Amino acid sequence: MNEIRKIAVVGSGVMGRGLAQLFCQSGLQVTLVNRNPASLASARDEVGRRLARLVERGNLTAEQRDAALGRLATDQALAGAASADLVIEAVYERLHTKTEVLQGLHDACPAETIIATNTSSFSITLLGSLSGRPQRVIGLHFFNPAPLMQLVEIVRGQATSDETFQTGWQFVERLGKTPVAVGDSAGFITNRLLFPMINEAATVLAEGLATREAVDTAMKLGANHPMGPLELADLVGLDVCLQILEHLHEELGDKYRPCPLLRRLVAAGHLGRKTRQGFYSY
Repeated sequence: MNEIRKIAVVGSGVMGRGLAQLFCQSGLQVTLVNRNPASLASARDEVGRRLARLVERGNLTAEQRDAALGRLATDQALAGAASADLVIEAVYERLHTKTEVLQGLHDACPAETIIATNTSSFSITLLGSLSGRPQRVIGLHFFNPAPLMQLVEIVRGQATSDETFQTGWQFVERLGKTPVAVGDSAGFITNRLLFPMINEAATVLAEGLATREAVDTAMKLGANHPMGPLELADLVGLDVCLQILEHLHEELGDKYRPCPLLRRLVAAGHLGRKTRQGFYSY
């Protein structure tokens, strides 16, 4: 079983940045890959700011911050992932985008490299078959923000080897996270339960049954959730929520049909915190 020392993360959006921070903080050599140099520069700057805040709070020393940043490299080409023991794709939740990345990684990386996907909804069996090396493909579904969230859903496809699964499990435990094994079904555990709640919260709001504040307060105080469903949707990104619901609707049926209000907000470009306007204004 291979020990994971070097990691590559493909995608430098919200999830990719969080994963890069988590891995370099954990003592791993990390290469963050994106064809857009501006996105890479922005991602590296943001990881630096997050680490600086940890120093200010007393959670890291300045030396630990500098060492972590020293372990973070960037590259515009998938070839930059070739020396990694494990590559995690964290690109946008579109099948053709993920397929392009996975096939490119198959060409760029040695045969023994494990390719993980952080997909929140697509079949690992399907992605594995599209990758060209299904026995070395696994789902490692981290949650945002990756440095803080404890859970990682580990999903094996039909062809994922036992060695690949065990390596992924041990890697997650080494990070101090809690792995749970999940069968290969759309939405896995968390999203299959979470997104109907977000969708129904949007429906309650659209029908005028309660204000957004009332909806979120009810779930925080009545169900002991740390964040209300509309607040959470804004954090995740309403475009991401819509993408996941559309896929779940396609795979699992009508109970996942996206709320029209959610569609309208996304069409208007109101995507949540990242655009400073979603269910709430920021």
